[in-house]
Amino acid sequence: MGATWKYIVPDSPLGAREYPPFCDRKSDTRKYSRNLKETSILKMVSSQPKYDLIREVGRGSYGVVYEAIIRKTSARVAVKKIRCHAPENVELALREFWALSSIKSQHPNVIHLEECILQKDGMVQKMSHGSNSSLYLQLVETSLKGEIAFDPRSAYYLWFVMDFCDGGDMNEYLLSRKPNRKTNTSFMLQLSSALAFLHKNQIIHRDLKPDNILISQSRLDTSDLEPTLKVADFGLSKVCSASGQNPEEPVSVNKCFLSTACGTDFYMAPEVWEGHYTAKADIFALGIIIWAMLERITFIDTETKKELLGSYVKQGTEIVPVGEALLENPKMELLIPVKKKSMNGRMKQLIKEMLAANPQDRPDAFELELRLVQIAFKDSSWET
Repeated sequence: MGATWKYIVPDSPLGAREYPPFCDRKSDTRKYSRNLKETSILKMVSSQPKYDLIREVGRGSYGVVYEAIIRKTSARVAVKKIRCHAPENVELALREFWALSSIKSQHPNVIHLEECILQKDGMVQKMSHGSNSSLYLQLVETSLKGEIAFDPRSAYYLWFVMDFCDGGDMNEYLLSRKPNRKTNTSFMLQLSSALAFLHKNQIIHRDLKPDNILISQSRLDTSDLEPTLKVADFGLSKVCSASGQNPEEPVSVNKCFLSTACGTDFYMAPEVWEGHYTAKADIFALGIIIWAMLERITFIDTETKKELLGSYVKQGTEIVPVGEALLENPKMELLIPVKKKSMNGRMKQLIKEMLAANPQDRPDAFELELRLVQIAFKDSSWET
């Protein structure tokens, strides 16, 4: 078997990096380019890969996700490989990296980024926010200008090493099981806790939906435990930076106004459709998710034909996203519950507030978390 290779960045405060850091167990003798143009930066030495790729678990236009193990510990991780061949891919990847790397502590319900590795042809280095590495700066320039700022003949990849979630996503988990009050309670509390954590860390997710909420069942050693949710897919997220006279003071996410209309239409708040919104748009999206979860409201995605959890408004024979309907008619009264005969008064009122047409009438993430805890633990019949 030929030698595998490792490159060292001598001047990097991050220390040595391994290459190839990822190795397919089925083919441990892959060949890599040794034509190094940046020999002053990167040095090649013999080494072993850090991760073994086990199997592909997901694929899309954004990249490929693998189940992998860390060789030293045998711990399972998820590895997302993103090809940086288009400005759109680069921007999505960098947004996810910036959001997850800005978090200084971990939260059990937010996906954890172990590390991000940048690969260019036969060279790799660990990514760090604010790095002056030429490879990193080329990606940033590509994102800002909307055009490739590096030699298109070179193969650029970003490898995200994250928590491995073995239970699929929230859609798959809930729709394959009968409604369960205990599960609903657990999921509501986990999601509100995750959102409060993200907003405390100045992160607006902007694409909350059941598809982007992963399920980890690894801790389920007894039937009494509910699975752990992990909010994931931060490709559309925004980290709100400080501004004004006090740059050291964190900006409130509820005063950080954004103008790019993005997300998934059935979960988008009315103000997002207009292009002037804050973190309260995340509250709206979570309101759609919780309402749909409690009543098992679903629709069929026209592109994938997949059944998805999500609330909507009926207009004749058409179904319309709630946010779009509220944009057209802000005074529209939402019919809650729509499928069940009744719903606890406090739960019903909270969902209506989360879905208020005016974002100022919605609770912030911290109030939401508190009120859900109160409903879950002080009112044993909240779901009836």
